[in-house]
Amino acid sequence: MKIVSRNEELLRDALSCIPQPSSRTSLASCNKLIRFEDISAAAFKIQCGVQKTPCMYSRLSKQYGMDIYLKKEFLQYTGSVKERGVLYLLMSLPQEQQRKGVIVASDSNFSMAVAYHASELHIPVFVILPTCTAPARVKTCRDYGAMVISYGPTAKDSQVHARRLAQENGYLYLEEEDSAVYLSGLGTVGLEMYEQVPKLDAVIFPAGGHCGLLAGSAAALKHLNPHISVIGVESESFPVLQQSLKAGHPTDDQACNNHHFYGDVSGVCFGSNSLQLTGKLVDKVVAVREEDILVSMLRLLEYERATIDAEGAIGLAALVAGKLPELKGKRVAVVICSGNLELHLLQQCIARALTLDNRVCRFSLVISDCPGDMSKLLETLAREEARVLDIKQERAFVTSELFTVKVICTVETRDKIHTAQLRNALLERYPTTAWTER
Repeated sequence: MKIVSRNEELLRDALSCIPQPSSRTSLASCNKLIRFEDISAAAFKIQCGVQKTPCMYSRLSKQYGMDIYLKKEFLQYTGSVKERGVLYLLMSLPQEQQRKGVIVASDSNFSMAVAYHASELHIPVFVILPTCTAPARVKTCRDYGAMVISYGPTAKDSQVHARRLAQENGYLYLEEEDSAVYLSGLGTVGLEMYEQVPKLDAVIFPAGGHCGLLAGSAAALKHLNPHISVIGVESESFPVLQQSLKAGHPTDDQACNNHHFYGDVSGVCFGSNSLQLTGKLVDKVVAVREEDILVSMLRLLEYERATIDAEGAIGLAALVAGKLPELKGKRVAVVICSGNLELHLLQQCIARALTLDNRVCRFSLVISDCPGDMSKLLETLAREEARVLDIKQERAFVTSELFTVKVICTVETRDKIHTAQLRNALLERYPTTAWTER
């Protein structure tokens, strides 16, 4: 976590719990020191402030041929794993700074965690958001107890304003990065999973630009059992972590045009400490398509009754996409790190996922505009057990012979096999059937 304030010694105070090899250790090298003892200390200190979330056997196991355990971090109060790192950092601040307060400037899961836990610790907290922020996100931060200020049309404007307020009033400006304190807090996830699921073969984490959860948890897991395979998953649209690992330093040349969907995994690689830990401890990093993430969100909704956002579902997406065939028959834990899917995206994501999963399909055909022909089409659909979602008739612009009607129909099926059966039945009876490809 990047901490900026009028007095940079505050960062040293916040990191005082991290052992230093000598009194001359620089601030940068101090940040790199994350040991298993640091993660254990973090777990002890935050145990009363965050949930020890369940890591439960999933019904998805039979579908994908392995024992899948889901670490349900979306059950945290703010719906995100970020609470762990944030709470440990806030508790590590000196009392004088806790009295003055902290300030953040983003509408991310990180900011919501700061808003909630700072309020719970009676630390004054200010959240600066751009005027374009969704009203629901503004309301949530206020409900958590933060003083929310809308400023500027862009995130950069709100960040500049937040830094100025911090400089003028002595607040601590917090920006998510990868200090040892923050990584130690996030690493408690790995510690818990090891305790909850015996004989783990592999653990899958979300990766992307903000790979602190992956790095911190890998430090815990590899200390406890070096044979556990630690895997990170990011999006094919912006493989920030893979490019950064290849380059040997954080890169920021990947831009995400759909950040509201992807959340924090779409950001640039924010720190060399996480990157170094990832390169040293993580066994594999894979990339998945947006389509796989959407289907993964659908699977979690159906099988786990959980409304998960893209950041939370991206780990399971690697299994959905078949990217990890070596895990067949193994015992695998998947971290579901976030469940803050915005309501205006929920319907779009479900509708798109059903189409990608071959369970909602659309076709068109031409039938005679005579009494009874429409009934016969509906009887065919009923016989094939397809549920009609929408049906439209077009007469004026039909280019075939006179007195015919073009029917455009959207139906719901059980799965890919059922869709193929329906398609064959329609083509047999109506040779003009045209299937709308997704």
